[in-house]
Amino acid sequence: MKERPEQEQMRFAKLKALKEKGFNYPNDIKVTASSLDVLESPIVDGKSEERLSIAGRIMQLRVMGKAMFAHILDGKGKVQIYIRSSDVGQETYEQCKNFDLGDIIAVKGFPFITKTGEHTLHAESVTLLVKSLIPPPEKWHGLTDEEARYRYRYVDLFSNLEVRERFRKRAEIIRFIRNFLDNRGFLEVETPCLHHVAGGATARPFKTHHNALGIDMYLRIALELPLKKLIVGGLERVYEISRVFRNEGISRKHNPEFTMLEFYQAFATFEDMMDLTEDLICEAAEEINGSLVLPWGEKTIDLKRPWKRISMLDAIHELGGVERSLDLNEVSSLHSIAAKHRVHLEDPSDWGRCLEAVFESLVEEKLIDPIFIMNHPFSISPLARKNLKDPKITDRFELFINGMEMANAFSELNDPVDQRERFEAQARRKIAGDKEACDVDEDFLRALEYGLPPTGGEGMGIDRLVMFLTNVSTIRDVVLFPQLKPEEGELDE
Repeated sequence: MKERPEQEQMRFAKLKALKEKGFNYPNDIKVTASSLDVLESPIVDGKSEERLSIAGRIMQLRVMGKAMFAHILDGKGKVQIYIRSSDVGQETYEQCKNFDLGDIIAVKGFPFITKTGEHTLHAESVTLLVKSLIPPPEKWHGLTDEEARYRYRYVDLFSNLEVRERFRKRAEIIRFIRNFLDNRGFLEVETPCLHHVAGGATARPFKTHHNALGIDMYLRIALELPLKKLIVGGLERVYEISRVFRNEGISRKHNPEFTMLEFYQAFATFEDMMDLTEDLICEAAEEINGSLVLPWGEKTIDLKRPWKRISMLDAIHELGGVERSLDLNEVSSLHSIAAKHRVHLEDPSDWGRCLEAVFESLVEEKLIDPIFIMNHPFSISPLARKNLKDPKITDRFELFINGMEMANAFSELNDPVDQRERFEAQARRKIAGDKEACDVDEDFLRALEYGLPPTGGEGMGIDRLVMFLTNVSTIRDVVLFPQLKPEEGELDE
């Protein structure tokens, strides 16, 4: 173990001295108020008659002879406290002079207003609750190193109050979504995190082993298949908000574990899902931010309805700048576009995958205001219903805002024979080396054989929605503990 910095050594020495005098991390303190109560306490003739007990972390400290001022932070915010030796006693005051930034203290006293007009708690008693052994960020200007903020989120939260507020807002958004769906007759459910077959999405799973059963299992990559089984069982409107896990890269838009909302409605189509999505996001924006026009980075996003709806193929022409003379139903046309724009084609023989690659390269980043991209190719949509007029495409959409996919939905495939064929095609791709392809899920196929009613379903990334509604550019800013590579020595035994 490396030697601690000098400041930390001094703090450890202070703790040792305190323990020798009987300090033992007291926990019998009764906190009856918060910093907000101090700020809102009625003041008559310069002070309040209320006696309040608060507790918090010391953020600033000024010692001036026989009196001192401090600012402490609690769950509601910051407030100033005033400590005078004649009020708390000389012995306690001497202890207070040894306080350090970051220490957690309890203070009992009465609110008053200082000569400078600041609401302050006049201390009548002060108790040290916790000695902070590591100094907080310099001068309490906040933790500014990005990786340190994510790695030591607990420090970030007490150093940067806007971060704390962002996560409060995240909780409000999730609470709003629950109320929105509950009020429309959806039932919240919980389904397993451990699956025998990794399915419901195109993604590489995390693999684990169940010792008692002696079988390999997978952390779920989606919520979809169990929820559709519930529709089979007669629960006609269900939703789940939970963690899913994908063993993939990390970027400003991706974290290996993330929060997903999925909801399914019997006797509905992907068009019904579009209407519901517009309602959900617009109402959430107004509830959380009071407006349908929101900043996101350097862009301004206008949520005014109706949102544009366009097929993937038409979007490549209209938004990607590809001339109409090129027939995008021909794979050779997609090859020529890919060659011209240097688009990598992972499977040049698959029309659907070629169309998707061209779309992602030429169109995605141009999708600023909300837009529904519809009718994805059949080969990249193994769980979506084929379009009745054109079986090469599906009744599916993805919602994009500011170049980012926010939601994915479709009219669910409920033909068990067709679904088996698609699963088997996926299994062949997996054997050929596609690590994101899924296996045949016999249990799900059995459920379909009992009969899945016509159903519309959708998955929406909660983290990305929170990014949008709180105006941040990276998913790490809306996940309390994002995945990071361990620091050197962190995993040593």
